[in-house]
Parts: sequence; structure tokens; C-alpha cells
Amino acid sequence: MKAIVITKPGGPEVLKYDDVPTPEPQGNEVRVAVKATAVNQADILQRRGLYPAPATCPADIPGLEYSGVIEKIGPDVKELSVGQKVFGLVAGGSYAEYIITEARTVAPMPSNLSFEEAAAIPEAYITAYDAMVSQCKLLAGETVLINAVGSGVGSAAVQIASVIGATSIGSSRTAEKLDPAIKLGLNKGILVKDKSLSKLVLEATNNKGVDVVLELVGGDYVTEDVACMTYKGRIVVVGLLAGAKAELNLAALLSKRLQIRGTTLRARPLEEKIEVNKTFIRELLPHIADGRLKPVIDRVVNLDQAAEAHDYLSSGDHFGKVVLRI
Repeated sequence: MKAIVITKPGGPEVLKYDDVPTPEPQGNEVRVAVKATAVNQADILQRRGLYPAPATCPADIPGLEYSGVIEKIGPDVKELSVGQKVFGLVAGGSYAEYIITEARTVAPMPSNLSFEEAAAIPEAYITAYDAMVSQCKLLAGETVLINAVGSGVGSAAVQIASVIGATSIGSSRTAEKLDPAIKLGLNKGILVKDKSLSKLVLEATNNKGVDVVLELVGGDYVTEDVACMTYKGRIVVVGLLAGAKAELNLAALLSKRLQIRGTTLRARPLEEKIEVNKTFIRELLPHIADGRLKPVIDRVVNLDQAAEAHDYLSSGDHFGKVVLRI
């Protein structure tokens, strides 16, 4: 089969479109003929040698999500069948014509989606819901701050907040990303430029602050998050584009009784991933099927253009997902 292979740690040029062995499903696994996948920051980190894949998936083929058709099933698979359209998350390996995945981590693909649209959903929507709702318990009537609102996870978070009845505030360093976010349901867009993020958020909330922060940037943004939280606020750190270190006002942390947590999906044990997939199917799939939650795609390119797609995602000019068609 054809796949994108990381030949060595480095820039986009180390990605090679090459022939690799086709994997065989075992036990409760299925083999999916991949029709589309999407580019994520984790793929770029893996390509640079900074985020190695777990031992359970290919070390040199990136890719965390997929859409496609089940082509072969393992001997223990009971609930799925050959020919079924599916999508979901994997720990790696989806930049390829075929992937192997555990049957209980697979979701049925709604009929209203194209393969490209379906591939733009799993990482963004599962990450956003798991962080904001499952972990931080975002409720109707509360306010969530989404930093890097123009990212794939950010655009998904805006829609999820709207569906559950929460108010969303989104930040961006680029004015061009705020208007499309508002069209998706963002209640207030903040351009981080002349004033600090915390001052802008407090102005937008009449000095009340926010209940939850979905932190997709990291670094000094976390310092600003603490300054604009309300009492018993919850911060969840998902991304570290601005760095892995921040200064914290521990007095504010104590007096406001704040919670700060970090999260990843890729390295979780299988049983946790199965539970996350069940939540996705139960809580989000109905809204995807009826069109209330819509994938946001910046552009679609062919798999052999993965290097160009990585370069584009790294530029930060995208709004939503960059999809690879296979």
C-alpha cells in the first residue's frame, strides 16, 4: 500500500510518499480502506521527532484520524461488517491507504457526510468535547474562553458550546479568523493585540470572568487565563504552541479555587479510548447527523501533498482543518 513515511526527524521535506506493507487485522481489529485523513499539530511534532508514536501503531507513519470503508475484519469482531463506512481516532498511521484499528474505537459514519468532511471531525470534536464537557463539566449558562478559536479544535469547540447552551468567547491574533468563528456561533471574538488577553476577557464579561478555558496555545496564555477566571473556574491545557512554561499567580489560584488540568488523547489506555468513543457516538454523533455540528475544512489536498499541507498548517493561516484525500 501507499503511505506517507517520516524518513528522519526534520522539516516537511522528510515526508516521503512510499510503498509499505499492508497491515493485517487480528482479534478484535478491523482494516479500513482510508478515504481521507487530516493534518494535526501532533503530526508535525512527530515529524520533527518531538512526539513519538505509541508502540501500538507505526512509528514512521503519522495521522490521528480517518474516514473510510471497512475492508477486512478480525476473527473476534462482532458489531461491524465489511463495506461499512466508518470514521474515528487512531494513535497513528492514518496517512496511508489502509489502517488497522480496534473495532470498539470505530464510529459509524453519518450518511450526510462526505469522506473528506468525516475525516475533519474526530480529532477536533472528540478533543473539544472531552476537554470542555467531560473533564471541565461546562454547563449551559456558563462561559467558556477558547484560545486559538480558528484552529480545528477551536472551531469545533465553538459549535459544541452553542449546542449545550454555553456562551463562547474566542481569541485569535488574526482578525480574519474571528468573523468565520462568529458565523459558527461564537458569541464574542477577541483580537489579542494591543491589550492583554485577560483585560479583554474581563471587559467582555463585565469583569465577571469565564468559567472554563479551553487552552490550545499554552505558554503565557495560561498566565492570562488565571487572571480572567471566575470563582471555581476550570482551565484545561490541550496545546503548547506558545511553549510549555508559564508563570502562575498561585494566590489567585487559591482564592478563586481554580482547577488547572492537562489532557491528551493519544497515549490513553485502550479502555479509556473505548469510553471516549462511546461518548462521541452518544453525545455528538446525533448532532453531526442532523447538521447542528458541521466540520470546518480550510482545504483538501491529495495524500502525496502531505509536505505542503504540513507547511501550510505550520504557517497558522488556516481556519479549520486541512484534509488529505486518499
